Amino acid sequence: MTTIEIQNLKCGGCANTVTKGVLSISGTSEVSVNLKTSTVSFEALSDTVINEVKIKLSKLGYPETDATNTMIHKAKSFVSCAAGRLTEEA
Repeated sequence: MTTIEIQNLKCGGCANTVTKGVLSISGTSEVSVNLKTSTVSFEALSDTVINEVKIKLSKLGYPETDATNTMIHKAKSFVSCAAGRLTEEA
């Protein structure tokens, strides 16, 4: 199991977006998001898949905690948070 601490994780909508984003990458499974610790855990078939997940999370607005958290990341996380809430309610 790989665990990554991420930024901008605020709510269940964010967690829903992160979960779907990680599962959209071939070679991942068993995704779990912890809002209290701002972490995402998942099974990955290789280090290449782990790097793909990190890139995907950053593109969604949830970069790793040791990465730069730009205004673009924050804006993207706000949008994906809202989208995740809509999906969560449906």
